[in-house]
Amino acid sequence: MSQQHVVVIGATGHIGSYLVPRLVRAGYRVTAVSRGTREPYHADAAWEQVETVVADRDAEAAAGTFGTRIAGLQPDVVVDLVCFTLDQARELVEALRPTGAFLAHCGTIWVHGVADASPLREDDPKEPFGPYGTQKAAVEEFLHAETRSGGLRSTVVHPGHISGPGWPVITPLGNLDPGVWEALATGGELLVPGLGLETMHHVHADDVAQLFELAVARPEVSVGQSFHAVSDRALTVRGFARAAAAWWGREANLRSVTWEEFRAAAGEHAEASWEHLSRSHSASTEKGRELLGYSPGTSLDAVRAAVEAMGLLPRR
Repeated sequence: MSQQHVVVIGATGHIGSYLVPRLVRAGYRVTAVSRGTREPYHADAAWEQVETVVADRDAEAAAGTFGTRIAGLQPDVVVDLVCFTLDQARELVEALRPTGAFLAHCGTIWVHGVADASPLREDDPKEPFGPYGTQKAAVEEFLHAETRSGGLRSTVVHPGHISGPGWPVITPLGNLDPGVWEALATGGELLVPGLGLETMHHVHADDVAQLFELAVARPEVSVGQSFHAVSDRALTVRGFARAAAAWWGREANLRSVTWEEFRAAAGEHAEASWEHLSRSHSASTEKGRELLGYSPGTSLDAVRAAVEAMGLLPRR
């Protein structure tokens, strides 16, 4: 059997930095497509075996040439980590349809909108809100309809809050405010909107890459399916804060306030907190575990790796 060719779009981002080396080590021929504006987040000797293509997706898609350029690489599999709109998905699918390639698309657990039950399952009714989740849900629906109709084969992987070394991480308050980590490290007071029982579901970027690798390896199982790429369990605001404070040998100093009080105190970070906490997501990984053998790590390990890389904690 000839070596399968995998084209990864968005290859040097959070997920791709882990996925590309995984695919190389698994024996695939890999082409990494990116804007060429940065190196992968992590050095890995596997990158020496990777073909690279520099492409500005927005500009080329506007000209109607991006999809045909990807198809021209003659891939067996395309992993699309940076598709955010239905128009982007349509252009790529129409170009790939005649090739017989298999498309693995990166979605988001935000396709679920506000959670009505916990843990969320992939086939739960979806009522997304906001442009990001709404567009991703539309892409998922489009891809599954395409596959059901006998067109391009595809699968969808829905990450939670992607964490890991190299970039800021969502804090226990659902935002990127560095002051949250400072308060937890020093015993300072943290204002918590409401009771702090809302949940967030983090995942290490390498665990998202793990699920993509598993889906690519077993298209006979993954085609036509969606999978949640999240950690073993979600965390509540309070549970997350208490566990994180313990990294510095502290107890979390939390005070419940109304959302109005929180917004006044949090300022520019308040909206991000609302976006994350109002959804209160906790997603099931049962489907990925049973069908593909997915085995993610914990939310706390994923977040701690990021906090250590930020220089806020000594590495273990």
